[in-house]
Order: sequence, then structure tokens, then C-alpha cells
Amino acid sequence: MAFMLSDNKDTTKQKNAIRDKLFPALGFGAQLPPDWKVSHEFAINFNPTSPFCSGVEGIIEAYSACLPHIRFYGPTNFSPIINHVARFATQATTQDAAAQYFTLLIITDGVISDMDETRHAIVQASKLPMSIIIIGVGNADFSAMEFLDGDNRVLRSHTGEEASRDIVQFVPFREFRNAPKETLAKAVLAELPQQVVDYFKNHNLPPTKAEGV
Repeated sequence: MAFMLSDNKDTTKQKNAIRDKLFPALGFGAQLPPDWKVSHEFAINFNPTSPFCSGVEGIIEAYSACLPHIRFYGPTNFSPIINHVARFATQATTQDAAAQYFTLLIITDGVISDMDETRHAIVQASKLPMSIIIIGVGNADFSAMEFLDGDNRVLRSHTGEEASRDIVQFVPFREFRNAPKETLAKAVLAELPQQVVDYFKNHNLPPTKAEGV
């Protein structure tokens, strides 16, 4: 199972969430009670109407608390989580200033199963104010994740449609296991600032004024 973090910076409720370091965290690849159906999009705090966790500690606590109540189960599908965040990012395409941008962080130890659907979801998401960071944990074959990271090639959907920009950053945790945490953080966030700037520049969206100015 992996979880998702997404954040944005608009509306009072959302600003308060960021101020309080609250982030929605979702899991996928697990059977859930009471019917034990496989879910690829569930709140790890089991509160779908308010999936927020307080900072990193809150995420870890919610994740640890949910483990005894679920059963890990394949396949490992990314597209439902990506489409989940994309629905929110789509609503932000009407903004008239650089106010909203969404970041999806996926942490997974599994090999992706829905490659075609995920490629399509990423290509569509590349048109939206969002980025995707994938951290691979463990010794699985993460070559598919590296393929999604369009650093050396333009990512295409299975129908041939090209991504409008690179929005994916893949980081294999095993390469940073013995490195300082700052090194991992730098790798995880390496492409995000430029991706944010590129989106707003491409859409001619001016920066928002700082509060109190």
C-alpha cells in the first residue's frame, strides 16, 4: 500500500490546512473491511470526508493505525490516485493568478500494474496545475516508474498522445538509504519548483500578491 499527499494554497479552508500542516493521505492496494473488497483510493484515517493528517507524524500515526484493519492486496494501480488529485486540479484551471498548484506524493513498494491507464492519467494531468512524485521503497523492479519520469523522453499515453510537460519525478529510496535525509529531500523536490513555474508561465498566470501587501 502507498499513500498520497496533496496540497494547494487557495480558499480559507485550504490555507488553514496548510498553516496547520494538514494533508489528505490516501492508500491503495488493500482489502478493506467489512466486505474486504480491494480499494485503490481510500483515506488511511478511514474518514473519507476529512482525510487530513497533521504533518508527517500524523500521517505515520494514521498509517500505523490502519495497518491492523486492512489486508495488503494487489494489483498496484496508480491511475485512481492520480485521477483523484486531477479532479481537484481541474477545478483550479479557472484561476486568474498563480494561486493553486497540487503535488501528489506516492510512496510504494509495488510494481505498477495499470501502466496504460497510468500513462493516460499522467498525460492528462500534465495539462493541469499538478505534479507527481513517486518514491520507490524496497528492491522491486522500478523500471516502469523510471519510464514514467520523462526526463530523457516525452511520455506518451498508450494511444500516442504526448504529455504537454514533464510532471513526474521518480526517486528510488534504496539509493538514499544511507544518505543524509537532506539529500533525499533534495532529490524528491529537485524538479518541483521548475514544474510549478513552467505551468504558470505557460498559462500566463501572474503571481499572487502576498497577504498584507
